[in-house]
Amino acid sequence: MVSDSLREFVRTRAKELCEYCHSPEFISADRFTIEHLIPQSLGGSSDPSNLALACRRCNERRYNFLTGIDPDTHEETSLFNPRQQQWSEHFIWTSDATQIIGTTPTGRATCDRLDRNDQFHHNRFIQKSRRFWTKLGYHPPKDDPRQKG
Repeated sequence: MVSDSLREFVRTRAKELCEYCHSPEFISADRFTIEHLIPQSLGGSSDPSNLALACRRCNERRYNFLTGIDPDTHEETSLFNPRQQQWSEHFIWTSDATQIIGTTPTGRATCDRLDRNDQFHHNRFIQKSRRFWTKLGYHPPKDDPRQKG
């Protein structure tokens, strides 16, 4: 169980953005969850260095996986870890900001495992949402240095 003060610390550290897809929490109908980077079921602790803020969508898709398959090389690689890696070193946005593109094996495996762009869902709900958020000026986060890359 994560205390309220630790939950608030993680939310503030993440600038209230999902640390995987950078969706802003204030747009979501649900509060974002505190994700254990190494799941408790695999021995992970609730130390701040093992916690990340995640939207429900990313949290459910990451589940307890630590690795994914890079679709370019078909090799297993570790998933993105926001405590140890910089977002901009592994991901970029498409020019219309509707899709996240993995630029490294870790980035591609994470995009694939978390289905960040709804490539496996016919309605592409997340892309439609990002397009709408962009029109409103909420996306992509403009003051987040992890964006630039």
